[in-house]
Order: sequence, then C-alpha cells, then structure tokens
Amino acid sequence: MKIGVVIFPGSNCDRDLIRVLTDYTSNPIEELWHKDTDLKECTHIFLPGGFTYGDYLRTGAIAKLSPIMDSVKNHALQGGFVMGICNGFQILCESGLLPGALLRNTNRQFICENVNLQPGSNETLINRKLSTTQTYCIPIAHGEGRFYCDDETLKTIEKNNQVIFRYVNNQGKPTQESNPNGSLNNIAGICNEQKNVFGMMPHPERAYSDFLLNCDGKSIFNSLFNN
Repeated sequence: MKIGVVIFPGSNCDRDLIRVLTDYTSNPIEELWHKDTDLKECTHIFLPGGFTYGDYLRTGAIAKLSPIMDSVKNHALQGGFVMGICNGFQILCESGLLPGALLRNTNRQFICENVNLQPGSNETLINRKLSTTQTYCIPIAHGEGRFYCDDETLKTIEKNNQVIFRYVNNQGKPTQESNPNGSLNNIAGICNEQKNVFGMMPHPERAYSDFLLNCDGKSIFNSLFNN
C-alpha cells in the first residue's frame, strides 16, 4: 500500500489528514500536487477538505479540471481506492466518480459543529468494522453539504447499499432535526457501485485525538487500515 494525498490551491485539511495517516500507518505517503499527472504508484488516493479555488463557481467545479484528476479517474476506473472528505467529496461528485451533487445547506449558512453518524452498512472498506447500531460523533464544516440527486439515482444508491454514513440523533434515528444540511435521506457519505470510491462530508481526521476531545474518527481509519 502507498498513500497519496492530492493538494489543490485552497486545500486546508491536507496537513491534518497527512498527520493522521502518518500516525496510523507505516505505509509511505506522497503529497500529490494538482498540476501533476503522476500518481507515483500510490494505491490509495485521498482528496482532503478545504476550499479549492475559493469555492468560486461551484465547490469542486474548477478542481475537477486539474491535470491530476484525469489520473485519479483512471485509477478509480481500474478499481483503485479513492476517498474524498468534505471538499474532496464535492470534487468527486463534480468529476462524475460519485453520483449526485452537494448543494447549499438549506439554512444558507456555513455549519461547523459535531454531528452523529451511523454506518449505512458493513459492506465497504470504510465501514466494515463499524457497528451499524452505534453512533459516531464526527465534526462537519461546510456551506454546501446538502446531498442531492434525482429519484432514480437515489433508488439505485439505496438499493445497492452505497450509503456509507447517515446523519442521526443520539438514539441512532435519521430524523429531520439530526440532518444538519438537508441532505436527501440524511445521507452524509456514499460510495460508487463498485465500492472503491468514497465520499463523506464529515471530517474523521478532526476526531482523532484526546487533544481534540474526540476520538471517534479513529474507528473509520481503523476500519480502513486494519484487516
């Protein structure tokens, strides 16, 4: 395994993610600049959070045109692992690697708070070691995190168990009150049909240490890296 973290102009969670990955795995980690095309033999590609190109036009709409994204697409189409967090999720949707889109939050405000998540299944690398009856406290920080797609796409996502996380309350119920941004079906993260491309709006890398008073993000990285 070799890990690559793609860095765009405006990425601001890349250092956080690299720090967590460095602590969690001894595998080599490469910083991949958005203007490059060489993935440097990385097997696991991460797109971190941030505000690529200042979120002008639409979030992720300019970043998807970066040269590195052609290589990321080819990697994904060949079955390679790709994960986007927050802005990375938005870029993956804009690039067509994940279905749907991330729209403005229903309250039209930037939201920065802790939310409760529950895995949609145990069928992917991201949630295979998580309990589907347990809630995980993970922070969000976004202004455009409302997952949206057409009815047929939503049916397909649900039928194929592509929902990796939902927003829930303390009792694990996906209520309207527990949905911070108005996402369809309380969706906080999804994967593609082949289950090798993943995107989620919450930031597990920000819930990783006692210093931050929250370690629930460790469960997600544990599911990914520990066989």
